[in-house]
Amino acid sequence: MTATVLSRADEAFCRVREVIPAVEWATMADDVEAIWRLKRERNAVILAHNYMTPEIFHGVSDITGDSLALARKAIDVDADVIVLAGVHFMAETAKLLNPEKTVLIPDLQAGCSLAESITPADVIALRRAHPGVPVVTYVNTSAAVKAESDICCTSGNAEQVIASLGTERVIMIPDQYLAANTAARTGVEIITHPGACEVHERFTPTDIRQIRADYPGVTVIAHPECPPAVVAEADFAGSTAAMVDFVAVNQPERVALITECSMSDNVAQLYPQLEFIRPCNLCPHMKRNTLATIRRSLETMTHEVRVDTAVAERAKRAVDRMLAVK
Repeated sequence: MTATVLSRADEAFCRVREVIPAVEWATMADDVEAIWRLKRERNAVILAHNYMTPEIFHGVSDITGDSLALARKAIDVDADVIVLAGVHFMAETAKLLNPEKTVLIPDLQAGCSLAESITPADVIALRRAHPGVPVVTYVNTSAAVKAESDICCTSGNAEQVIASLGTERVIMIPDQYLAANTAARTGVEIITHPGACEVHERFTPTDIRQIRADYPGVTVIAHPECPPAVVAEADFAGSTAAMVDFVAVNQPERVALITECSMSDNVAQLYPQLEFIRPCNLCPHMKRNTLATIRRSLETMTHEVRVDTAVAERAKRAVDRMLAVK
C-alpha cells in the first residue's frame, strides 16, 4: 500500500476506530483511497444521509445530514457530479435542485417503503375527496408525487411548514405516523395516507420500556416516523438532525436513539464519552450503499438519475416552497 493510501486511510480510520476494528478497516482502505481519487478526477462530491454506515459517513462523504440538510446543501454544491449515498428519492431531490449536474445513485434498488406507498393517482384522489385542502408531501416520495403537491416537508420542518400555510386542515402524506405526531404537536387537523417507514414502524412501546428496564437512567430519543405510542414513551422526539442537536446540548450519559441502526454508530463517533444503546433496526435500502458500490458508481458514472422535465418543474416548486420556510 502506498504512502498516499496510508495517509488517507489513517485519516479516515481515526474517525471510525471506535466502531470499526482495525482488521476490518484494512479491507476498506483501498476503496476509500480510490473513492477520494475518483472524486478529484470527476469533480464529484458525495452527499450521505445520517443512516449511512460509518465507513461511508465518516470515511468518504463530503456533506452529511438528514433529508432537509441534504436538500439545502445540495443547492450550493460546487461540483460537476453528485453521488447520493442514500435512497432514490433523495437523489431525485438533488437532481431537482441541480438540473445541470450529473446526479448518481450507487444502487438503483435503493428505494424507500414510504416512497413506494403512494402514487400521483393517490394524491389526485385525496384532492378530489378534500377540495381546497393543501397537500403537504414528505420528501420521502418520488418526484412525480411531489409534482402533485403544494409543498414538501421533512421530519425536521413539518411543523413549520404546516404553520406557514395558515390553515386548520391539511393533507399530509404519506407517513401516517409522522402525520399523527405532527397533528398532536400542532393542533391542526391532518388527513393522511396509510404509509409507514418499515424501520420505524417496527419499534413498539414495549421495546422502549424494556430498554429503560435494562439500562436505568437511559435517555430515549425517538424519530417521529415511529408510531405515536412509541413517541409517547420517549424523552424527546425529532428528526435525525434534531437527535444530534439534542445529544450535543444535553450530553446524556446513556442514550438510546430509536431510529435506523447506523445513526447511533455515527453519533457515537462524535461523543465517545457517552454510552449509546443500540436497538438495531436496519434499513435494507440504505444498506445497498457500500464503499464498493460508491466506487463503482464513480468509475462507471452509474446510475444517473433523471427526472422528466415537466415533472421536475412542478416538483421543484413544492421543494422550493419548503426551502423558503424558515
